[in-house]
Amino acid sequence: MIVCPNCNHREVAGALFCSECGAQLVSMNRLTTQSIGKTSGPLTDMTVSPPDAPAVAAGIDAVISLYLVDSGQLLNLAGRTEFTLGRVAEGQPILPDVDLSPYEAFSLGVSRLHASLKLANERVIITDLGSSNGTRVNGQKIVPHLEYPLNHGDMIALGKLKIQILIRK
Repeated sequence: MIVCPNCNHREVAGALFCSECGAQLVSMNRLTTQSIGKTSGPLTDMTVSPPDAPAVAAGIDAVISLYLVDSGQLLNLAGRTEFTLGRVAEGQPILPDVDLSPYEAFSLGVSRLHASLKLANERVIITDLGSSNGTRVNGQKIVPHLEYPLNHGDMIALGKLKIQILIRK
């Protein structure tokens, strides 16, 4: 069991966010990331060579990890087969499974419920949930509410927030 540092609610091992108050339960300082160097000029291509699929941290059975390109943070997703991505706003009745608010999500155009990631038949699928600023996969805008398959190393953009998908088989 994990105890939420914000409200002391008990969560199952491997939970990333508190189901009671939405606080982040996993400290990002303990996770290691592989740094991707920035280019000196403006980016014209979103292609970044993918780091190796992350090793599983103790107690976390992550199949999907999100590498936040600008901040260098790595978010391991575990314990479910579907995750919603977005940001939290005051008075929001439905919260995303993965809160991207700490990573400048609002200023980068991430919607409250922006996209979903689903594990299905050993494949990872992304669906834009009708977001205001759209979702891009490897630079191509995807049509809302249609499923698109993802591969290890694919770059997605939720608004202007760039995320690389890391998949462990």
